[in-house]
Amino acid sequence: MKLMVIGLGQCGSRIADEFARLNLQAERERNTTICTGAFAVNTDQTDLTGLNYISEDYLHRILIGGRKTWGHGVGKVNEVGADLARDDGDKVIDAIKSAPLFYQTHAFLLIAGAAGGTGSGAISVIAQMIKERYIGKPVYAMIVLPFQHEESTEMRSTYNTAVCLKSISSIADGVFLSDNQRYLRKDASMAANLTNINRQIVTPWYDMLCAGEVTEYQHVGAKTLDAGDIIQSINGWSAIGTGTAAIRRTFLPSWLRPRANFRDKSTKTLRAMQAMDAALSDLSISCKPADSGKALFLVSAPAQDMNMGIAKGLGDYLRELASHAVIRSGDYPRAKNSVEVTVLFSQLSFVQKIMDYYERASAFVHSQQDQNKESDERLDEMQDAAKELPSLL
Repeated sequence: MKLMVIGLGQCGSRIADEFARLNLQAERERNTTICTGAFAVNTDQTDLTGLNYISEDYLHRILIGGRKTWGHGVGKVNEVGADLARDDGDKVIDAIKSAPLFYQTHAFLLIAGAAGGTGSGAISVIAQMIKERYIGKPVYAMIVLPFQHEESTEMRSTYNTAVCLKSISSIADGVFLSDNQRYLRKDASMAANLTNINRQIVTPWYDMLCAGEVTEYQHVGAKTLDAGDIIQSINGWSAIGTGTAAIRRTFLPSWLRPRANFRDKSTKTLRAMQAMDAALSDLSISCKPADSGKALFLVSAPAQDMNMGIAKGLGDYLRELASHAVIRSGDYPRAKNSVEVTVLFSQLSFVQKIMDYYERASAFVHSQQDQNKESDERLDEMQDAAKELPSLL
């Protein structure tokens, strides 16, 4: 599957930069392209300068609202971010249209941090523009949720997140949720944490995007997971994760290798189950698989380590967890010393984290209204007290 990736705001742009790196990795390791273009859109010029892999030209690093913000951001006010996106959204449309591989694009992926100003406000506006212009191509969103300390100390972050989630859910064909807190390592520096988190967010997409774009016959799966399968598996709130189980090998000549027995076969199945367990525990958002209407899994391993027993075992396991979901699956033979399983749950009917944001943001709005009313009354009292005094103006 080939995505056109558009990052909005600081967080979204840095994750889009990771997708650009992932595409270079796919071209180098697997001789395939998984991103037809990677773009960074921001109101802050300095943030755009800090990217590593997205091309530095103005068509790939797009500054919007420069006349109003002077290239210094919107200060976490997502309403301003949305207004600037409406004013300068044509820059984004022109840029993606000029991409050489644009017409090979299967879907768009827009990325933003929900707590900020530019990305949180702009993502739903740009998504709507793209959907109106390019009918028939799915538009997906990846929303990165704030850290726990941001939620507790900055109520504006919670408010921005709730408004962003409500707005994008009505526009995008699928919304992937990534919870920053699930990837946090408290013993690492802030810079190392953010880099590591961004890489973990994009890693589950690698095998899934590559599986249907292989150009070498030995890597074509018996049951290929192609763009059509992925598109049919994504709808509404979604979560994705990947897990790995190592393969221990003894490098012996073929004539010295013992014949495989029943233990070897059961070990392969158990190893795949361990990889799926790791994927389920490392989903991008905490959710209940039973609440999903669609699910997908992809197993990637050396060809000799995959068999029908593994496919059946993983399928039965996922069916137990998501009993009402439409499940699609595939295999991706790769020459490496591990089994990797990618799991995707979509059409989630309930996500507790989203409900919490909505409830807390609504309470915040009511408290702000009460506070503003009280402040206006006290200002009026001061004005009344000074009514009889002369003015020098």
